[in-house]
Amino acid sequence: MRKPLVVGNWKMNTTREEAAALASSMRSAIGADAASVDVVVCPPFPWLTEVSDRLTGSGIALGAQTMHPESGGAYTGEVSAKMLKGVCQYVLVGQYERRILFSEKDAVVRRKLQSAQHNGLQPILCLGEDADQLDEGLGPLVVAEQIEADLEGATLGPELIIAYEPSWTTIGRVAPPPVSYVAEIVDHLRRTLAELYSSAVAEQTRVIYGGQVNPRNIDEIAAQPEIDGVLAGTASTSAANFATLVGTFASRSR
Repeated sequence: MRKPLVVGNWKMNTTREEAAALASSMRSAIGADAASVDVVVCPPFPWLTEVSDRLTGSGIALGAQTMHPESGGAYTGEVSAKMLKGVCQYVLVGQYERRILFSEKDAVVRRKLQSAQHNGLQPILCLGEDADQLDEGLGPLVVAEQIEADLEGATLGPELIIAYEPSWTTIGRVAPPPVSYVAEIVDHLRRTLAELYSSAVAEQTRVIYGGQVNPRNIDEIAAQPEIDGVLAGTASTSAANFATLVGTFASRSR
């Protein structure tokens, strides 16, 4: 049985004091639920060590929001997997804002994923269609192509995590997709993994969902057995809301 995973991406939010307070509040609010759910928070780069200090011994892991594919060099302002090693356990790669706002193509995402694995970080591969692709009915095709392109040369095993995170849920759209649509895409994603690699890889891979996840829709999302958790944005900047997401999946795993 795949262990549920709940990830919080704080994005470019929180001051140092706010990040420390949020981490401390999360530790208290989540409590014992961190034993039955893998919980990860991804604060901004400047607060990684500050948040790490607050979360030590809590069972809540630390993740980075992105990384550079190279291990070092003249890349002003960038952070490599080698630099994150020992600070974080996880890193997001292919997050839709990076793909859209920073023009990161599959070739870059693939290099990031390989570099993360090479340096002992657990990448969370984010993928999904945009609004135009949705309108054209291309969602299944897009995620299949991204899986094939992004996982080329990757280490495949129980540690593989994919986040289905369609950009149109936040950029250019108001309403999140029906959970039935999400379930269909996740099912297609698993079938693609089975066809490209093996049924064992498809069954072992944890697939989580990101797209306006909040306490109002978490019960419906968690009721889908093929969805192994969530990647939350805004909801993860509230300790109470994030604890609700974790608690819902903790209840499902008991």
